Formats: sequence, C-alpha cells, structure tokens
Amino acid sequence: MTASRLPGRPFDAVLCDLDNVIRFYDTTELARLERDAGVAQGTTMRVAYAPETDLPLLLGTITEQQWVESVVTGLSGQVGEDRARELGTALARAPFRADEVVVAMLRRVRAHVPLVLVTNASMALEDDLASLGLAGLADHVVSSARVKVAKPDRRIYEIAAERAGVAADRCLFVDDRIENVEAAVGLGMTGVHYREPSDLHEPLKLLLNDCTAECPNG
Repeated sequence: MTASRLPGRPFDAVLCDLDNVIRFYDTTELARLERDAGVAQGTTMRVAYAPETDLPLLLGTITEQQWVESVVTGLSGQVGEDRARELGTALARAPFRADEVVVAMLRRVRAHVPLVLVTNASMALEDDLASLGLAGLADHVVSSARVKVAKPDRRIYEIAAERAGVAADRCLFVDDRIENVEAAVGLGMTGVHYREPSDLHEPLKLLLNDCTAECPNG
C-alpha cells in the first residue's frame, strides 16, 4: 500500500525508535548489585551492549539466555561467575515502562500518517510491546531480530519505508542515537535526534496542523 501525499504536509510517514524514546528501563536493581559486587556502575551494560555481545541478540541468532552467558564471559576477571550471572540476569530482567507523553503524540500521528516502529530488538519484542499495552501502537514494527539487519545499516530504513509505503525522502525518522539519525538522513529522510519529548513538538507541529492546541505539553 502506498500512502497518499497531501499538499503542504511535510512528511508522509513517521518512523520511530523504541528504546529511550518510547520505552525506558529501570536499572536501579542492577546498580545496587554492581555496588555490592564492587564494580563501577554501568560496567554490566558496557559489556552487554558491546557490539560483539549485543549484535547476535539483535539479529536473532542467539537467545536471551545465551546473551546473558556472553555477559558472564565478558565480566570474567572482574567478578566471579555466579556474581556475573546475577548481574547479567538483572539487566535482562530489568523492568521497563512506556513514556505516556510520547505514546500520546504517536497515537495522534497515526491518525494522520503511517507510523512504523524501527528498533534494534530481540525476539522478545512482540511480548514486550504487549506487556506495555502497545501491541497496536504502530501500523508496522520493523525489528532487527526479525529482518536480520540492525540500525544503522541502510537496509533496515529501506524496509521501514517500504512497510510504510512511502519514499525515504518523505519519512520523518526519530531515534535517540545520533549515528542512527545520521544514517536515516543519508537516505534522504528528515531526522530528529531525540533526547526528550519537547524534541518532537516542532516536527509534529509541522505535520499536524492542529498540534499546537492538542499535543501534550505543546
């Protein structure tokens, strides 16, 4: 399906990241365990999100438990095996929530143009969205684990635009990582480097003529 292009509308689709835009993790328990283990806060995440550890999970080639075991290996020499497994498991099971302000904005977006989530995620993504009550938030979900390619590879952006039925240069792309935004811009998309909800106000105001009156915190 190809989305219709309306005169004066700046974009014909919105492609949006999930983590650190819509979904946020609570790593309070992990930080406590790191203090108890005598390692610097953030050590577990640095190991877990290193490309050689994280990418296989994001491409769907390993399970979450195998990812945890990779974290255990990466922490060897810093803490014992049992403690490392405790840290890796705490990260894997960290609770998360959705930012309701951003969700409300995106629901309004979808009433006007296709909305596609474009996310580097594991095979658990669909269950996670359901647990957040967001299974129906977007028209399409492009998950790296399902399409076997991860941002900032250009192919994942092309897949997202194809799913939206919109040319790349008519897409607005939102992400918290600047390298992902730059890759989208390189394909002709308009990019928004997300840090807080106010970063969305201006681009969505351009998209939705009545956004000033109705957008949360607008």
